[in-house]
Amino acid sequence: MQASSPASPLIRALGRADYEPVFAAMRAFTDARTPETPDELWIVEHPPVFTLGLGADRGHLLAGPGVPAHDIPVVQTDRGGEVTYHGPGQVVIYLLMDLRRNKPGGKLYARQFVEKIEQAVIDVLAAYNLGGERIAGAPGIYIAEGPRRGAKIAALGLKVRGNGCTYHGVSLNVAMDLSPFSWINPCGYSGLSTVDMRTMGVEAPLADVQEALAQALIRHLAVISEPNKPTEALPG
Repeated sequence: MQASSPASPLIRALGRADYEPVFAAMRAFTDARTPETPDELWIVEHPPVFTLGLGADRGHLLAGPGVPAHDIPVVQTDRGGEVTYHGPGQVVIYLLMDLRRNKPGGKLYARQFVEKIEQAVIDVLAAYNLGGERIAGAPGIYIAEGPRRGAKIAALGLKVRGNGCTYHGVSLNVAMDLSPFSWINPCGYSGLSTVDMRTMGVEAPLADVQEALAQALIRHLAVISEPNKPTEALPG
């Protein structure tokens, strides 16, 4: 029997942690959860790492002129999407959610879930006087105006299992060494410009942005869209 009207997700602050143990912990949590298991948001900052989505083309890991020798590890994951980079100065929040849990007004669908995550990022950027926007067919959030319009500032990659349970999540660039983004085709797009909040003139403590994004996600995930709104059903 499924639980009804679940409480807000629990927030777990993991500090700075290597990617692979956190990835393993996400899968273990999802394997073990039951319909009564509370949803959780995991906030983490990773040391430098490149991660690959399920169908990622390793050709997007660049080499040759302009790419210095480096020891950044490359980890194959089971999320959607292509290659991305995580590193210090970036907010990463993993969403361990059960989208099929009964909620007031209905259940959450995959497309709605993505839209809510993206809107949470847009809201946080707006709080710092930065305009963010979606680009059709390219998950994530991009700078909406000015000379850096179209530069990517937040990335999104999820795993949605057939039972509606999710993991992986969203990253927002706050104050990073952006060089490693130039050593890949971010999210599979050659020449895609990547920025952070500092590049856009915003100096903000990482902890403040972590908290702001976690709270924005909780606010948006607590609101269920109208039951008759066209949605994309989960697989299975």
